Amino acid sequence: MSKFIVVAIGGNSLVKDNGRDSIEDQSEAVREIAVNIADLVQADNDVVVTHGNGPQVGFELRRSEVASEVTGMDVTPLVNCVAGTQGGIGYLIQQALTNEFIHRRLDKKVATVITQVEVSKNDPNFQSPSKPVGSFFTLEQAEEMKRAKPDWVIIEDSGRGYRRVVPSPKPIDIVEKDVIKSLIETGYVVIAVGGGGIPVIKTENNTYEGIDAVIDKDFATSLLAEQIDAESLIITTGVPQVCVNFGTPEQKALEEVTAAEMLVYAEQGHFPAGSMQPKIEASLSFLKKEGRRVIITNPENMKAAMSQQAGTHIVN
Repeated sequence: MSKFIVVAIGGNSLVKDNGRDSIEDQSEAVREIAVNIADLVQADNDVVVTHGNGPQVGFELRRSEVASEVTGMDVTPLVNCVAGTQGGIGYLIQQALTNEFIHRRLDKKVATVITQVEVSKNDPNFQSPSKPVGSFFTLEQAEEMKRAKPDWVIIEDSGRGYRRVVPSPKPIDIVEKDVIKSLIETGYVVIAVGGGGIPVIKTENNTYEGIDAVIDKDFATSLLAEQIDAESLIITTGVPQVCVNFGTPEQKALEEVTAAEMLVYAEQGHFPAGSMQPKIEASLSFLKKEGRRVIITNPENMKAAMSQQAGTHIVN
């Protein structure tokens, strides 16, 4: 019997190191991840894939700014950069999965849905940006960028370096959820909510309008999984398991824990903001809305995690 799974891929998973961020480098990373996703599909699971775009949307913004500085071209709005990376990364994943299915002689089709996600224009994050985008900087580079771009907000990102941050409102609704569900029901592997979705607000006329922001991929993925009635959610990250007391002699990897236990760990401050914290919050939100299981692991362990041989499993 097939299971309905939503798999979230981090945007940083596609950029393994500073200096290895070209489209060719990202294509190579996507091909590796496609093998892991194809394993899930071959095991008779219905799969929806989401992905982040933190590094990539930062690259798009910078390209636009440089083009404006050098040639006088108009700067591309942030919301359009989100849409562009959603299409570009979706294309890479769609092609890699299609080719992997052909290689395995699997009769599966893949579709990418350009997805709008509704947010509130009154979300407090518009006044307090928190979403890291673009490359990591050293302290010296960050100070130089801040002098060159005084309107940028730059923070230290979980001990990994310094990054620019932009508004990241919470998602309210997945606009294309019915389209996504229809494609799943007709047998497609669907790529959706790329980069957390294109942020839009509802106008007084009940129409949609884009707004400059980057929605957290994990929160948008959790909402999508809830709205299309997924059974399980897999959130991939750079580590095989979630740890408490990370980086200390008391470090402990979590295998299977209840949502209640994970909430206690979160309240104790074990998970850093901008890194593991949103993944835990998104997981608990999905489980609160009748989801059955969340698995957090690295891409290469997804198949083993489905048989409970790897990863951290959060259950109700």
